[in-house]
Amino acid sequence: MNTIQVRNPRTGENDYSFEATKADEISSIVSELRQNQASWAAKSIDERADVLDQWAKMVAESGELLDALIADTGRYFICTGEVAQMTKMVPGWRAIGNRVFSEQEPLQSSVPTVTYTHQYKAFEVVGIIGPWNFPFLITLIDLIPALMAGSTVIVKPSEITPRFIKPIQDIIQKIPELHKVCRFVQGGGQTGQDLIDNVDALCFTGSVKTGKLVYESGARNFIPVYAELGGKDPVIVTENADPIESARIILRASVQATGQACQSIERVYVHQSIADQLIESLAEQASKVTLNYPDVRKGHIGPLIFDKQADIISDHIEDAKEKGATILTGGEIEDHGGGKWVKPTVIKGVDHSMKVMTEETFGPIIPVMAFEEIEDAINLANDTVYGLSAAVLAGNHEEASNIAKQIDAGAITLQDCGATTYVFDGEKNWFKYSGIGASRMGEMGMLRFFRKKVLYAQHGETHDINAMGER
Repeated sequence: MNTIQVRNPRTGENDYSFEATKADEISSIVSELRQNQASWAAKSIDERADVLDQWAKMVAESGELLDALIADTGRYFICTGEVAQMTKMVPGWRAIGNRVFSEQEPLQSSVPTVTYTHQYKAFEVVGIIGPWNFPFLITLIDLIPALMAGSTVIVKPSEITPRFIKPIQDIIQKIPELHKVCRFVQGGGQTGQDLIDNVDALCFTGSVKTGKLVYESGARNFIPVYAELGGKDPVIVTENADPIESARIILRASVQATGQACQSIERVYVHQSIADQLIESLAEQASKVTLNYPDVRKGHIGPLIFDKQADIISDHIEDAKEKGATILTGGEIEDHGGGKWVKPTVIKGVDHSMKVMTEETFGPIIPVMAFEEIEDAINLANDTVYGLSAAVLAGNHEEASNIAKQIDAGAITLQDCGATTYVFDGEKNWFKYSGIGASRMGEMGMLRFFRKKVLYAQHGETHDINAMGER
């Protein structure tokens, strides 16, 4: 049997284990989902949304689910937000679904006697492979629109954060209509491969390295893959920005969720005229940030969920120091209660020869680099293999917008950072290695779960073979 041991991020102990779902079990589950898909798709958007509303209410009331997510991630407030967010997401996707699938009027084609309409046919079975940093919320971002579209769904969360699977399965089993069309499985890389081999479309969130393997596997199975991968999000701070206010915004966007978020700010480019003020304020504010230890309900920063991430963070910090950078705050992996923690680490004197400015760090690390001309800042922001998101802090929105239009990233926040943390409306595509496929937001976030058909209607005279080509 394939038993997987799971580490507790707050204690460092392996205090949980589970058996990976076997390949034949996944095949059986997908077969059952496939049989149930037609009746699910036959329901209206509102009927499907009513089932998801019932699920969301039960999720919001589940203390067992919340406790499992806290144990998985070592944090409290973010987990309460993950659970609560579902009740807000379902109404939003209901509205999008009703807008997208409202009754169509036939469209006139370029041929005068022909009109056409479109039909959307949902993929029968959608697979989702989730990440460890927001194990429930990021899964929902793909799961809810897929179910709302009329697909059935099979989900494999990360083996790093699997404790929430059992309580979410228990809730699903209490809703017969949902249990027929939504299942969770558990396991590592092989389980993910077994899932890909059985589904019709796949959503993946994770690292670039794993994302490439997933995409290759999807290609071999000839299925669409929608992948959101890593990021190295920059923020550009112009000479017209308020350095103190900018420091406050940057701190939050860099260390929220312990920096374990794809949209975290990982590099700061500030105009040299205000660089000293911003760095001084940033270091001062960062020094006041506290760990949520020993009380999970107090403090700002939780433990590193994945212990191997500590090695990456430490390597980036040491590399920067060896190449001449100065650590102003934090800078060390700390052990508290067996868990691995790192305080906000403000670094100055950095450049693009350092890993901390070019590779994804995924921690509360804030390297700051000064620039002279705005063109230099834009070039530096674009000097990356990533293109997930970015931010611009300027004197006004017009100035910020002009700069943002020159940055190669999918979502640019003006006069703030990390808007994708709390705004889910705008459609976007990823640049470079940060992802591939249709937007997971907006109308396209639902339309990606369909094949689009066209129905041509001939209203005029039809032709026989004598009207066709050479005779």
